Amino acid sequence: MTRYLLRRLGYGLLVIFGVVVLVFTLFNVLPADPARLTLGQRADMASIQNVRHELYLDKPLGVQFLLYVNDLSPIGLLDKDYPLQEAQTHIRLLKLSSRRTLVLKTPYLRRSYQSKKAVWSILMEALPNTIYLAIAAMVFASVVGVLLGVLAAVKQHTWMDTGAVFASVTGISAPSFFSGIVIAYVFGFLLSRYTGLHMTGSLFDVDPFRGKVLMLRNMILPALTLGIRPLAIIVQLTRSAMLDVLGQDYIRTAYAKGLTKKAVLFRHALKNALNPVVTAITGWLAELLAGSFFVEYIFGWKGIGKTTVDALEQFDFPVVMGSVLVIAVLFVLVNILADLLYTLLDPRITLR
Repeated sequence: MTRYLLRRLGYGLLVIFGVVVLVFTLFNVLPADPARLTLGQRADMASIQNVRHELYLDKPLGVQFLLYVNDLSPIGLLDKDYPLQEAQTHIRLLKLSSRRTLVLKTPYLRRSYQSKKAVWSILMEALPNTIYLAIAAMVFASVVGVLLGVLAAVKQHTWMDTGAVFASVTGISAPSFFSGIVIAYVFGFLLSRYTGLHMTGSLFDVDPFRGKVLMLRNMILPALTLGIRPLAIIVQLTRSAMLDVLGQDYIRTAYAKGLTKKAVLFRHALKNALNPVVTAITGWLAELLAGSFFVEYIFGWKGIGKTTVDALEQFDFPVVMGSVLVIAVLFVLVNILADLLYTLLDPRITLR
């Protein structure tokens, strides 16, 4: 188990390093000048040169990359020529010279060109909303998907089975941005009088009298939209797994012992059919964390996806780069947790 985790963490670090290289290369070949984006188009040349020096833009590209990796790494160099920003709290580990010290520090994602705020603080304000939305979508998809899958398996070759399969195929085929636009227009605009829902809204609204107010109903439409595709997958996986399990000898033995159909289905069959479903659920949770950009933008949900799209519109590259890296780290961690959860559900499986 320990060897497996170390190997997966090693692979994860390689993936994250690849993302760092890709993100740095992509955003450094763009023609936009970060100094101009930071100061505005009317800034004088002296101010632009100062910002270029602060952002290391007056250094060769290779040096810029090393300094960027040094900022991101939890263990890095504190160099008096390139001082750490105030956002990087650090602990001194080893003094290498009069100018350089090896330190243990918090990763630094630079500062926003537009708001001048630390990118880390911007993303940490938005990330919880994305996590809440992804969890709500997966809860909806898991509960409804498993129930529909079991129903389709039990009622095989009936209209219920055909309807569940047709609905799942339709859900897989419809892109999230298209589903989001349709759902927002129908339930948040045309039928808003009856549903009480709106096209846009976030988890919290600011009321002039009550202050910050929790608005859970604003989560319904984006969670429904985000959960459609994983729901379709879960329906088909549950149906296939249940059909396979229901043909096993121990199911016939359970019926022969006089157990009720409900007990056989949910206590014996479903328990053994859930392994591939749980793998899909954990995998899709990582996908939803990374793929909620368009859904959040359509519904005005103030998560990391909308923050990233807004930053792209404003050419705020540090925010975009930071969000991509945070999502990559979450994706790696969720996939490792999925493997661990799989072994807990099925003790016959060992990680090597």
